[in-house]
Amino acid sequence: MFKKPKGTRDFTPIEMKKRRIIENKLRTVFDSYNFKEINTPTFESFELLSKKTGEDIRKQLFVFKDHGNREMGLRPELTSSVVRFYINELKNLPKPLKLYYFANCFRYENPQAGRYREFWQMGCELIGSKYPIADAEIINLAMDGLNKINMDYEINIGHLGVLKGIFKEFELSEDEELKIRRLIDKEDYEGLENYLSELKSSDELKDIIFKILNSKGDKSVIPDLKEVLKDYPTSIEALNNLEEILEFVKHDNIVINFGIARGLDYYTGMVFEIYGKREGARQVCGGGRYDNLIELFGEQPTPAVGFAYGFDRVMLNIDDFEVEDESILIIPIKKDKKLLKECLNIADKLRKSGKSVEVDLMNRKLNKALNYANTVGINKVIIVGEKELSEGKVSLKNMKTGEQELVGLEDL
Repeated sequence: MFKKPKGTRDFTPIEMKKRRIIENKLRTVFDSYNFKEINTPTFESFELLSKKTGEDIRKQLFVFKDHGNREMGLRPELTSSVVRFYINELKNLPKPLKLYYFANCFRYENPQAGRYREFWQMGCELIGSKYPIADAEIINLAMDGLNKINMDYEINIGHLGVLKGIFKEFELSEDEELKIRRLIDKEDYEGLENYLSELKSSDELKDIIFKILNSKGDKSVIPDLKEVLKDYPTSIEALNNLEEILEFVKHDNIVINFGIARGLDYYTGMVFEIYGKREGARQVCGGGRYDNLIELFGEQPTPAVGFAYGFDRVMLNIDDFEVEDESILIIPIKKDKKLLKECLNIADKLRKSGKSVEVDLMNRKLNKALNYANTVGINKVIIVGEKELSEGKVSLKNMKTGEQELVGLEDL
């Protein structure tokens, strides 16, 4: 007996119906901001996928060689693919370029709640604008999407320039910065404190970094932190940028959090994460500004900002809901080719008018066909009989109420 691969899932028709409903609601929000949908290949060259992270990413990917001995990998996310697409074909289009996607991604990791080896992302990239209003648009869009599906959430917004300003003033090496970044990203504050104690100017550096990380709350934490960082001009510049972004954010239920790392070597400015209420699958969204990435891939420096929903985690964090089955079953009253052809004609007309229609294909007797409709949740049944059909009518049965009435074919 064959089993599905580890970390993958099969979705039932009802599960797919629910996923499509939520997906389409999110799409309406992306569309309302005039973002345009794109799609990219499921696999890319390993060189592309490892460009921004290095060789260490190999063990987290599904990597293979094609028949030409070229090394490929299944995409772990879409930003690298979008950047490649932009450089190859889209860079001469008018700016800003507003793109969105919905696609499956793959990571070779240990499956757990909300974490799979095949998963879906829905996100967007806004390329070409360096202005704070572009950052705010991305934040507003991310929040509007979750509001559209009635998901309870908490959004945390930070700015990587604040910590980078400290690193610059203390003249930390790249290796020292990287170590600090990884500890912050893992929220290993005990390890961070121990590591900072080993560095030069350790007490002052440790004190200022933990003051930044502990500055968490509403917008009022920003002026307080400005006072703490008044001798660090690059950090002050980042705080001013964040304040300007927040002027354009239309929602007030936000948390300022400078402990958001999100891979500090990848993002360059504002960063944010959105959390749901489901333990084990809390983070449902992440994004920020990444002005250096397109340059890293060999193109002219180009500002960019974006985010992605972890769609599977979004589904885990919304309340379950009932899906109304609007399909119709057409049943001939007896096994008769003429009646069956009439059923097919009726089905064809209804399908052309946008209805989802099923004709009984099992030659069931009427009672068994009605039982089938009940079992699979079909609420409307059309019963086609010779006598009624000669009068231009059929019987329409509501399976929920049990009511049945004769309806003219033209009125059906």
